[in-house]
Amino acid sequence: MKKDLQVYRRLLRYLLPFWGLAILVIIGFAINAATEVSVAKLLEKIINAIQERDQSFTTLFPLLVIALMFFRGLGTFIGGYYTAVISRNLVFNIRQEVFAKLLRLPAQYYLDNTSGHITAKIMYNVEQLTAASTESLRTLVQQGLITLGLLGYLLYTNWRLTLCILVFGPLIGLLIRKAAKRMRRLSIQVQDTMGDVNHVVQETVNGNLVVKGFGGQTYEQSRFKENSLENLRRGLKMVAVQQLNSPVVQFIMSIALAIIIWIALRPEILRDISAGEFVAYITAAGMLSKPIKALTDINEKLQRGLAAAHSVFELLDMPEEDNHGTLTPDLKGNLQFKNVNLVYSDGHHAIHDFNLDVKAGETVALVGRSGAGKTSLVNLLVRFQEVSSGQILFDQQDIRDIELNSLRSQIAMVNQQVVLFNRTVRENIAYGQLEGASDEAVIAAAKAAYAHDFIMALPQGYDTALGAQGLNLSGGQRQRIAIARAILKNAPILILDEATSALDNESEYFIQRAFDAAMQDRTTIVIAHRLSTIENADRIVVMDQGRILEQGTHQELIAQKGAYFQLHQRNFEEH
Repeated sequence: MKKDLQVYRRLLRYLLPFWGLAILVIIGFAINAATEVSVAKLLEKIINAIQERDQSFTTLFPLLVIALMFFRGLGTFIGGYYTAVISRNLVFNIRQEVFAKLLRLPAQYYLDNTSGHITAKIMYNVEQLTAASTESLRTLVQQGLITLGLLGYLLYTNWRLTLCILVFGPLIGLLIRKAAKRMRRLSIQVQDTMGDVNHVVQETVNGNLVVKGFGGQTYEQSRFKENSLENLRRGLKMVAVQQLNSPVVQFIMSIALAIIIWIALRPEILRDISAGEFVAYITAAGMLSKPIKALTDINEKLQRGLAAAHSVFELLDMPEEDNHGTLTPDLKGNLQFKNVNLVYSDGHHAIHDFNLDVKAGETVALVGRSGAGKTSLVNLLVRFQEVSSGQILFDQQDIRDIELNSLRSQIAMVNQQVVLFNRTVRENIAYGQLEGASDEAVIAAAKAAYAHDFIMALPQGYDTALGAQGLNLSGGQRQRIAIARAILKNAPILILDEATSALDNESEYFIQRAFDAAMQDRTTIVIAHRLSTIENADRIVVMDQGRILEQGTHQELIAQKGAYFQLHQRNFEEH
């Protein structure tokens, strides 16, 4: 309960900038509440006027009804509109904050969570926050003011009778609390199952070629149906609790009203009040059930929103990438690994006591079977993973002392998994920090990557939109655009992770020539299986299970007839 209160207070802090609009909301709903109380008062006046044959008031009555409806509509519009303005802005602001946080979270977070659950947080859960903030506050203000207005009128008219209603307050409170606990559990389950549904959709969309190629449509359809049904079941349970809550509260209210009517109809009571007062009092008491029902419905909104708030704030409170470095040196490209170890969170020891010196401008090729730790090693250089122990030095400076963005801006990387965005070829090459690059520089980089000719053959050349993940290009073409991006970056350190694995022999020949030019005067770390890619490297480092088995030039290692010789004999076919 205490934690809930902290979460709710934190959520309400997001509403503080909108206090001016909140005043308009209160004014609007205060006008609306005043018209509700006026209905009872107007009934009293018209009944008394009819009994006393007061012609002037009965003539005025239709105009008063119109005025009452006008002000009720005006109050509802002002309150409702400005609540929506606050609500939409709240979602916008928190969504921006969550997205900004996602960009700052370490790579491990993306390994531990599916993309479906991550997007559910930013799209679905953030939307649900409004239920606990603006939606419930709107109901609280609007229906609360009506309840207070009607109770005030009832107490003013006959406080003894009104106490009969208030006696039932604790019982209603107990019911609401019981329902709240159940709804909280169900809200969390609904949000989790929404993440599962999202996950299935994203996997199927991203892997649609595999789904179709291997006839997985039936399996994916049943998986989607199963997760959707689970989401539906949890949602319906929540609706059942909510729908049961309201009629029970209304039933309790009807008992209170019945007692009031029974007492009010006693002859000794009736003697003291006029027919108009009696009808007005009973009408006002009857009208109380609607706002009280609405106030009990807040419970469902509150639990739904608080469950989402817990989930969203948990994400916002996660530790970000460690970026305490303050140095922003112009790197020359000297690299040193000193007794480096990398242990993943699942206990897998990827890199063991690794020692390596790379001089500026040197090309070092990392070879070894799949799982040898090659990709883990280069991930340490850009701090996608953090060293568990040991040191990595750039130009004699500890990697952790260098500001993270400064470090990454000076390392160009071409990954085995090419990532292209749903934008033009030019925007894919000049991406991020390269956005301001001139057309000439983009074209020069594309020519160096031997991509210019096929780009010019596209319908709009460099202005051709590539579509989702650039899947309308061949593997070799996508790889060459990624290489053009790395060449345009012109960084002192170049990392090529299996960068030629998707290329045919002709493309590879051209790319190799492009790399030879790109590698000039910069430190290059190459991970490759193909002989042609690494034969001319200044040094070849053979790795196995995170350790260096041997290192040297191609000729030296062939002459040693060791691990490299055996890999070479198999022509690097074994991954």
